[in-house]
Amino acid sequence: MKKKVIVVDDEKDIVELISYNLAKEGFHVTSSFNGEDGLNKIKAQRFDLIILDLMLPGIQGIDLCKTLKSSEETAAVPIIMVTAKSEEFDKVLGLEMGADDYITKPFSIRELLARVKAVLRRTQEKAALEPSTKALKIGDIEMDIDTYKVNKKGIPVKLSATEFKLLHYLIQRKGKVLSRDMLLDAVWKDEAFVEPRTVDVHIRRLRSQIEDNPSLPVYIKTRRGIGYYFEDIP
Repeated sequence: MKKKVIVVDDEKDIVELISYNLAKEGFHVTSSFNGEDGLNKIKAQRFDLIILDLMLPGIQGIDLCKTLKSSEETAAVPIIMVTAKSEEFDKVLGLEMGADDYITKPFSIRELLARVKAVLRRTQEKAALEPSTKALKIGDIEMDIDTYKVNKKGIPVKLSATEFKLLHYLIQRKGKVLSRDMLLDAVWKDEAFVEPRTVDVHIRRLRSQIEDNPSLPVYIKTRRGIGYYFEDIP
């Protein structure tokens, strides 16, 4: 069955270029040229991936990303954010809103296709997690691998596919300090375009979701100059 991708961008030429090349790779592609229409189409059917421009007419890409990631129906759908801006602030902001990856215009189609395939691969890998780790509980955090859900004190926590995998990896190795490179290799694997800074952004977002006070984390802690670890809490 073909993977379904929606491209939400107000530049018609870019949408046509992306759609054409994704279709050549075997994807079923839907297009949208503004935030409201994109939101309606995403709500109307299930997509495997969303390619979302940062600057859109109507609902901005950042706001649309935040809306999708805060909805139980769409929270697990991976998002690649597209931006014409190269400033680090814009990239970090997109990731903090829940985007799974970003790409800066102008970009090569080869790079975009590599990112699309890498994000989809990471999302699919959750289904292949070890059966012995389907249910995990540490402190107030409960993680169910089968249902792809995380609860804190019984309240659902909405995570992106990458955040879920990162949290799972940390919990599986609770107490062990993991460097940024180790986390990149494990969670992002052979994705050539991911920078070490990406790990920090996802860690910060995870803390904002599961910590009572992200500035004084109880679960995800930093070992200065080395990396991060998940505290082994009974």
